[in-house]
Amino acid sequence: MKLPGRSSSLIAALRSLSDAQVEFILVGGLAAVLNGAPIQTYDVDLLYSREPGNIDRLLMVLQSIEAIFRIQPERRLHPTRSHLVGGGHLNLATRYGPVDLLATIGENLTFSDLLSHSIEMTIGEGVCIRVLDLETLISLKERLAGEKDLAVLPILRQTLNEMRKKKGT
Repeated sequence: MKLPGRSSSLIAALRSLSDAQVEFILVGGLAAVLNGAPIQTYDVDLLYSREPGNIDRLLMVLQSIEAIFRIQPERRLHPTRSHLVGGGHLNLATRYGPVDLLATIGENLTFSDLLSHSIEMTIGEGVCIRVLDLETLISLKERLAGEKDLAVLPILRQTLNEMRKKKGT
C-alpha cells in the first residue's frame, strides 16, 4: 500500500521500527489512511508493547532516529527507559517527523489488548507493520470523543460502510 504526502519519511520511520523488530500497532490518523479513509495526518501514532525486550529495541530505534520530546525541543530531552515503562503518551520529534508513542489507548487498552484487532499490512517497499482495524479505530474515537476524533468520525464510518459494501457484508 502506498502512503500519501510525506510518505518517504513516514515509511522510513516505520521501516526503522520494523527492521529492529519493535512490536507496535499503528493507530490514529495514519491507521485510518491505511484502512482507506481519505483524511490527512501529520504524525505517526504507535501503541507499543511494554515487554522489556521490546522497550530495549524501541529505545535503540529512538536513539537512531534522534527522538526528542516535542515540548521544549530546545532542551533536547530524549525519552528514557523510565518514560517508556511508565506508560503515558510521549509526543516526540524525530528526523522523520512527529511520532507519538502510546503505552495505552482509550480505556487503558494495551498492545496485547488490541493485537487481535490489528491487521498486518505491507507498505512502501516491503515494510510489514500491524495496523489497528477500522472498526476498532472508530470505536476508540467514539469513546475518546475529542474534538479531532469527533470531526473525523463521519469520514471513518463512511469508509467502513464502503468497505463492507465492496465485501458484500
